[in-house]
Amino acid sequence: MHNRVMPHEFSTSYLKDSTALLRYYKKLAERAMAQVPDDALFAVPDSESNSIAVIVKHLSGHMRSRWTDFLTTDGEKPNRNRDSEFVSPPSTRAELLSLWEAGWNCLFDVLASLTESDLSRQVTIRGEPHSVLQAINRQLAHYPYHVGQIVFLARHYSAGRWTTLSVPRGQSAAFNAAVVAGKASQR
Repeated sequence: MHNRVMPHEFSTSYLKDSTALLRYYKKLAERAMAQVPDDALFAVPDSESNSIAVIVKHLSGHMRSRWTDFLTTDGEKPNRNRDSEFVSPPSTRAELLSLWEAGWNCLFDVLASLTESDLSRQVTIRGEPHSVLQAINRQLAHYPYHVGQIVFLARHYSAGRWTTLSVPRGQSAAFNAAVVAGKASQR
């Protein structure tokens, strides 16, 4: 099996499970980006699409806006210029990955500071009230959506060099058996 063994841990903690899922999707995108040459990070398939770099810039800007002063200020910060996230991404892999890490660190620092009792607290996003749980759920949908775009583009630009990030085609039964045997995990 190509998958690293990471046993699934039963949990009733929403925060612990949400953090684990978000870390999984972060790593998924990183494993995809690692498979493409530098120029592919900045390639745009057509005039209506975004490059991997632009998606990373958007995610980072979004995360910094949503998670900075999360419990005390609106998640859409007045200094955020969302439209600028879709133009002029960093020009090198190193700069791009630095931006990527900054966004994720902002998110994970906040999640680490929350307690289960915080889940019912109210926060606002664009002036609309949300429970902390709802705000996290929004991001559990938003970030994997963009990670899927990154993976799709990376796979396209890697062409014949792609190493699958999940269960290889034709190997579902073997993978399922490895999970049952404790040799692989679904995450």
